[in-house]
Amino acid sequence: MTTAIPYVNAKPHIGHALEYIQADVIARTWRQDGDIARWQWGTDDNSLKNVRAAQTAGEETEVFVARHAEEFKKLKDVLNLSFDDFMRTRDDRHIRGAQKVWSMFKSEDVYKKAYSGLYCVGCETFYTSDEAPEGLCQIHKKPLEEVSEENYFFRLSAYQEQLETLITNDTIRITPETRKNEMLGFIRQGLQDFSISRSVARAEHWGVPVPADASQVMYVWVDALSQYITALGFADDGTDYKTYWENADERLHVIGKDIVRFHAIYWPAFLLSAGLPLPTDLFVHGFFTVNGEKMSKSLGNVLDPIDLVNDFGVDATRYAFLKLLPFGSDGDISVAKMEECYAELANGVGNLVSRVAAMVNKNFPEGIERVMFGPTNAVVVQGESSIDLSDTLHEAKETLRAFDFRLYIERVSFVINEANIKIDKEAPFKLVKVDRDAAKKSLSELAAMIRWIGEALAPIMPATAQEIARRYAGDVIVVGDGLFPRRDQ
Repeated sequence: MTTAIPYVNAKPHIGHALEYIQADVIARTWRQDGDIARWQWGTDDNSLKNVRAAQTAGEETEVFVARHAEEFKKLKDVLNLSFDDFMRTRDDRHIRGAQKVWSMFKSEDVYKKAYSGLYCVGCETFYTSDEAPEGLCQIHKKPLEEVSEENYFFRLSAYQEQLETLITNDTIRITPETRKNEMLGFIRQGLQDFSISRSVARAEHWGVPVPADASQVMYVWVDALSQYITALGFADDGTDYKTYWENADERLHVIGKDIVRFHAIYWPAFLLSAGLPLPTDLFVHGFFTVNGEKMSKSLGNVLDPIDLVNDFGVDATRYAFLKLLPFGSDGDISVAKMEECYAELANGVGNLVSRVAAMVNKNFPEGIERVMFGPTNAVVVQGESSIDLSDTLHEAKETLRAFDFRLYIERVSFVINEANIKIDKEAPFKLVKVDRDAAKKSLSELAAMIRWIGEALAPIMPATAQEIARRYAGDVIVVGDGLFPRRDQ
């Protein structure tokens, strides 16, 4: 699995954090289920956008880019991420690998011609006049630059029918369906050949040199997309490349909705031309607005993920990000909504873990029974309904593998709610006075439910899950501080 590699023209924002948290949940789910899995990411260092930002800051490009790349790498500890590798596109293994990919393109797919067009440095792409009314980038709302030069072009038009078939039959599965349909619609409009290099002068001597042509550097998207295999040691035909790309059962890209075209159309076309395996899956997530508005420095509504972690903790931040973004669309976030999510955790799983531990410790300090649930031994709630915990976790996990994080949280929250209802209904703290065996059975079942909840929360909130597992590991339940203490304390 890969996540998009960001331009390092500024520090990370909540959009980056959202994608990395989602990917981390997928990676942890795979590993929890026994899969051999690798998650890699890094930074896109070679764009003109980075050069311009460095100039504005009055810094050397190399120094500026390295400093910002380090800020992204630090998110591993800030967000408790479990990625296996982080690679900058300035690294030698990437540069050699990107040049190898270029050299593998079919000769008839690459040609040189003069070109004039409207270019957005922010997007690092050309737009037609239809795509950019009044000469404005529809994403950045800034005037496009008119560019005229001689570049290498890639014959994308040659792959139109093949790409349409690959996406239609889900050889390349695009989730959600709306994004799949969007890409098919784009293809059916007719694919146009596009520029894949820049003159060294216009790139300001920054980028990956085109093999055998010192006057050109690779268009940033060509070199950036190849990072997905160059980080695996593709340049040297490495073991990781063979294991995690060439022979992998699943090759997943986790990306934002603004770069689907590059990953669903351009990247597969490059791979087809080079004779290399294609990605199997693209998961496309939406974006966050802040208090209903697009995040903007001018509006003063930029939320820093590091600040949110400092205020709410890592696990609560991860939980909130996943809950607040609906599957397949955009979501809205704010400090007030973060507060609401934190309160849900405190009143839900936090309260449950503390209540049961306190009751066990007070009434059965010697310990309780370890109940195992299966198809013939379901936990009874409210005296009538029952939950088969063994099947419930498997069913819930399917929603994670389908990338519906919010639905997964809802299913885990259902079990948390059922456990709290069970306490209120059976009242083991009262029952112990008249029937110790029944009270012990009730608390033993509740402890089993909590262990299930801990296991289910492991991909979402790993530190919280680990603490639940520690407290509920044996027959004797450990009492500890609240998992989500009052924030005014």
